[in-house]
Amino acid sequence: MTGATGFIGHHLCAALLNKGMKLRVLGRKQPDIDTEFHYWDMTELPSTTSLAGVEAVFHLAGKAHALAETRQDEDEYFQINTESTRKLLEEAKKAGVQTFVYFSSVKAVGDIDGVMDESVSVGADTPYGRSKRASERLVLEGGYVPCPVVIRPSMVYGNTEKGNLPKMIKAVYAGKFPPLPEMNNRRSMVHVNDVVQAALLAAGRVESAGKTYIVTDGETYSTRQMYEWICEALHKPVPIWHLPFFVLKLMAVTGNVIETLSGRRFIFDSAALGKLTGSALYSSEKICNDLKFDPKYNLRDSLPEILRFLGLNKS
Repeated sequence: MTGATGFIGHHLCAALLNKGMKLRVLGRKQPDIDTEFHYWDMTELPSTTSLAGVEAVFHLAGKAHALAETRQDEDEYFQINTESTRKLLEEAKKAGVQTFVYFSSVKAVGDIDGVMDESVSVGADTPYGRSKRASERLVLEGGYVPCPVVIRPSMVYGNTEKGNLPKMIKAVYAGKFPPLPEMNNRRSMVHVNDVVQAALLAAGRVESAGKTYIVTDGETYSTRQMYEWICEALHKPVPIWHLPFFVLKLMAVTGNVIETLSGRRFIFDSAALGKLTGSALYSSEKICNDLKFDPKYNLRDSLPEILRFLGLNKS
């Protein structure tokens, strides 16, 4: 397994150990668990012994989508995400690994209007997305292992301090997140424990071989809805006013100008506005039908636990 010290990787490690699995971790830093560890910095082939006797590989390590970068380095994404995946696949083939589960992203393809599923083939519009799509092709079409599988999680939530949702929660708690209007945008999300469930199902079923699976919790969320639920979980009253959309648009344009002049990403720009008010709707019907995936979590019910993890709700 790679990426064991990350958000999803930490939870996957716990689930595998809980099932009594013998776990071997590859990476630059040993996770805080009692398991066999092999150093791998992703720039070279893994050691010849690192995958010996391994039946299944879960590959989570890579360079994440860095929204704060105004100019994303395409070569860096491909070196870290795609080339490292190729190196790991080559070693997996030598070692006779049977199953290779690659954690990709819904951003491996471009956006379309409406609900997106695994049939969407629009090219990704970011270096990160293109590197993930190229990695997917290596996994599924390279002939390295008998049972290759790609998992594409939508936005993942759970007990973590990283990501846009914890930032939003902290901003609402501090009174620094203005009440947005209801834009009727719709976003798909998924709890980290359900991502782990999906990965374990995919690794344990022969019918998943060669397939790509989008993973969501089956619900959709608007930003306004999320804001109100966060207020509810924090026991804060929801303001009776909201910030007009034209004000948000003006703030975004101002941010764009500042970025152009400074060469640095501003805290609020058109990209940030798109994240807040845009839609990103995905279907996980395929994995539900193929593997009987049944998500157990939703955002509203999960918020109190997330707040406790963040130290914002002691109840």
